Amino acid sequence: MEIILASRSPRRKKLLKKVIKNFKVIPSNVDEKNIEEKNPVNLAIRAATLKAKNVGNKFPESLVIGADTVVVLGNKVLGKPENKEEARNMLHSLSGTNHKVITALALYQGSKKRLLKGYEITRVKFKNLSSAEIEEYLSTKNYQGKAGSYGVQKIGDKFVEIIEGDYENVVGLPLKKLVQLLKKFGKNILRNG
Repeated sequence: MEIILASRSPRRKKLLKKVIKNFKVIPSNVDEKNIEEKNPVNLAIRAATLKAKNVGNKFPESLVIGADTVVVLGNKVLGKPENKEEARNMLHSLSGTNHKVITALALYQGSKKRLLKGYEITRVKFKNLSSAEIEEYLSTKNYQGKAGSYGVQKIGDKFVEIIEGDYENVVGLPLKKLVQLLKKFGKNILRNG
């Protein structure tokens, strides 16, 4: 069975290679900004599901994996920044705080109308960041296309004090949760069987 990752994220592609032998990458054309949902978990699940179905309906025999990551500070969802100024504001708001990273997964096979969903929540504590540290990071443009304006694999210990939970979830693809869902789907597609 053909496996498709419905994402343009190079981080997700790299992580998925750890557990699946062969797959294609076909990004969806779902705009997450148009999804109206207050609850962060439901927002991420809805976005992941829309992405999986968007691609899955074009390739009905394939198993499509959709994913969506959101960063939640208090009750506020921090998505991908529109520009450098928004990224700067997000990073200042995350400085010295505890926040959650939620990644939802949706596995979809259109021909069977089969859909499995799940999510992972990881808690992240940021150090107190100086304006100079934030500006240095913004100059790398690594904030672009990243929920909460940061990629943990790029900032590491510089910004992060503690990660409680699945590190790969913070990168954008919780592999343990994905493997559970793939096993439930009943497909023998994992690298180690």
